[in-house]
Amino acid sequence: MTLRNLEIFQTVADMGNFRKAAEKLYITQSAVSHAVGDLENETGTKLFDRLGKRIQITRSGEKLLEEIAPILAACRSLESRLGHLESQASIKIVSSITIACFQLPDILKEFYESWPDITVITQVVSALAAVRELKEGNADLALIEGTMPVGPFESIILGSYHMKAVCSPEYLKEKKQLTPKELCRERLLFREPGSAVRDVTDSALYLAGLKAYPAWTSVNSSALIAAARAGLGITILPDMLVEEDLKKGSFIHVEIPGIDLKNNMIALWHREKHLSDPLKSFLSLAKLRF
Repeated sequence: MTLRNLEIFQTVADMGNFRKAAEKLYITQSAVSHAVGDLENETGTKLFDRLGKRIQITRSGEKLLEEIAPILAACRSLESRLGHLESQASIKIVSSITIACFQLPDILKEFYESWPDITVITQVVSALAAVRELKEGNADLALIEGTMPVGPFESIILGSYHMKAVCSPEYLKEKKQLTPKELCRERLLFREPGSAVRDVTDSALYLAGLKAYPAWTSVNSSALIAAARAGLGITILPDMLVEEDLKKGSFIHVEIPGIDLKNNMIALWHREKHLSDPLKSFLSLAKLRF
């Protein structure tokens, strides 16, 4: 005898109609009939008389209704209190740098309009650190770039972006295209190992049988952009980070045929994690924003 079946039974009794009860509960009429049938089998008695298209609760049904009314009322009160506690809670999100720079601010702005009482604690870290925080239970949700990590996770792909190799026009005065092997011979300005941008770059070169040895490694994309503007070498970064410099002419795009520089953006959570209503709302907004 489940609470759900008791709730369905009470709704049928209140509405006096299987169809109307189904509409109120947003379930099928057959599901309502099945739930009532299960209760009748368990109690060993008829709860409703079926009179053509009408139904009428039996005396046994009335007695059951009297007994379950306080139980269901207590359950609804508890659900209301839990919902209030959930609305006052906080959620923690760990995000990779590119997502935090471009998509996350707009998502959070819209989220706060629907959940003004929720505190969203946000930490911007590398993709590797974000996965570690999630695995250790220190975060509710991770927004990362790159490939789906191995572990006890559930995920959805929110979108993707391309990465571009760029440099100052003074650094490459003649060529605007390099083979992967030629690229590895240049002065390279790369993100740190463990970042999504670096992992995708290294993977693409590895598939081409190559390995890069950067002259400059940084956890900060802005530092790499400044170094590239100064003509210190070639950097590979998300296209949205270098778009303005390309438009202004302070960067040129260096084409590298033969390697795929594309990154997925992923929402990730622990498989055992309960997704609260605020978290579900955040995920829905994220799907729309990417």
